[in-house]
Amino acid sequence: MPQSLTLNPSDHRARLRNFVESARFRYPVLVLIFINAIALGLETSSTVMSFAGDALYFLDRAILVVFVAELVLRIYAHGLRFFRGPWGLFDFFVVAIALVPASGQFSVLRALRVLRALRLISGVPRLRRVVEALLRSLPGIGAVAALLLLIFYVFAVMGTKLYAANFPQWFGTIGESMYSLFQIMTLESWSMGIVRPVMEVHPYAWAFFVPFVIISSFAVLNLFIAIIVDSMQTLHEEEDARAAALEALEPQPSDPTAREISALRDELREMRALLERREG
Repeated sequence: MPQSLTLNPSDHRARLRNFVESARFRYPVLVLIFINAIALGLETSSTVMSFAGDALYFLDRAILVVFVAELVLRIYAHGLRFFRGPWGLFDFFVVAIALVPASGQFSVLRALRVLRALRLISGVPRLRRVVEALLRSLPGIGAVAALLLLIFYVFAVMGTKLYAANFPQWFGTIGESMYSLFQIMTLESWSMGIVRPVMEVHPYAWAFFVPFVIISSFAVLNLFIAIIVDSMQTLHEEEDARAAALEALEPQPSDPTAREISALRDELREMRALLERREG
C-alpha cells in the first residue's frame, strides 16, 4: 500500500521530545555544564588567564552556543508547555542572562554567568528532588522562622534590660542584642567571646544564656531539619504512588483485556498480509 511521505508535526515533536529527554541527550549537556563551571572558576585566576584566556573565552562562547541550541530544541519539542514548568523557566532565565551584553552598566552580569552551573540542579533528578522538597517545606520553615524571631525578640528585650549598662557594645540596643544572640545561637565564640565576660560581672548570667542556647540551637533549628526531611519523605512517597498507579494502569499478561488486544493484533497482521498478497 502506498505510504505518505509527509510527517505529522505532532509525531515529529513527540520524537524530538523523547530525544531531548533521553539519557544520551541529557548526559552530554550535564558534562558541558560541569566543564563550563570549571572554566568560569578558572577565569578568576590571573595566572591561568595570562596564558589560556583566549582558549577559555572561546570555550565559554562555544558552550553557550550549545546551551542556546539545546534550549531551542526543548522549547520546540515541548511547545508552550515548556514555560509552564518551573525548571524550564529556570533554564531559560539562566541562559538568557548569559546572552545579555556584559558591558557598560550591565558589566555586573558577567559575574552572573556562573549561574549556568546551577543547571546541574535541573539536570540531575536527585538534586531536583531535593530542591523541590525545600520549596515545598517553605510554609513550615516560615512558621518555625516566626517562632525563632519571637524567641529572639523576647530574649533580646531581656538581655538589653539586664546587660545594657555594663556591656553596651553587645546589649546596648535591641538590634545589638539580637545580633549578639545570633552569634550565640551559631555557637561562634559565644562562650569566651560574650558569655564569660558577662558572667565576670553577672555571675548568674548563665541562667539567661544556657536556656537560650538550648532553645534556639538545639530545639528550634532541629525543627527546620525535621520539616525538610518530612517534605522529602512526602515527595518520595508521592512519586512512588504515581509510579504504582501507572503500573496498575498497564495491562498485565494475565489480564483478559491484554489477551484480547494481543488477539486483535494477530488478526490485524493476518489481514494486512492477506491484503498485501492480493495487491501483489
